[in-house]
Amino acid sequence: MLRQDVANYSASELLRTGQSVEIRSLKPEDETEMLDAVEHSSVESLHRRFFSVRRHFGEREIQSFMHVDFLDHVALVAVMAEEEGHSIVGGARYVVCAPSKAELAFMVLDRCQGKGLGSILMRHLISIARRAGLRELVAEVLPENRPMLKVLEKCGLKLGMKREGQVVSASLQLSGDSQ
Repeated sequence: MLRQDVANYSASELLRTGQSVEIRSLKPEDETEMLDAVEHSSVESLHRRFFSVRRHFGEREIQSFMHVDFLDHVALVAVMAEEEGHSIVGGARYVVCAPSKAELAFMVLDRCQGKGLGSILMRHLISIARRAGLRELVAEVLPENRPMLKVLEKCGLKLGMKREGQVVSASLQLSGDSQ
């Protein structure tokens, strides 16, 4: 998949509830809404995503999150129609960390958790990663983050997990047979 195609990525999906959600590439103009989503996330959700409770970020961190190249850093958001218009309700990204290998990160707003959004985001990232020629996706997950561990376990890829200190290191193989 070409960088231009990923930078303009968009697909419609249905959550388990029947609600429609658009999965699309992150755009620089999403910054205010992304920061607002963090502001309205629970302490537990923030801890699961950042391994600490962080509601405020420095300008360098914001730039790193918001300005992706769609080659080595791919970011998708989930956008849902609501009474006030549309809002970002989740996101997922990967960042290439070694040849053919990228690290995953996800966040789903509390009000949308348990509706299948994490699995939908995972499916789209896997598709993009495969087209980019990646062979492995890795993630560090807190052991108490059962929803994320479940998304990893159910994604259909060969999964390796091991506990390393205070985190579970997960490795998903994009090539070869699925589990």
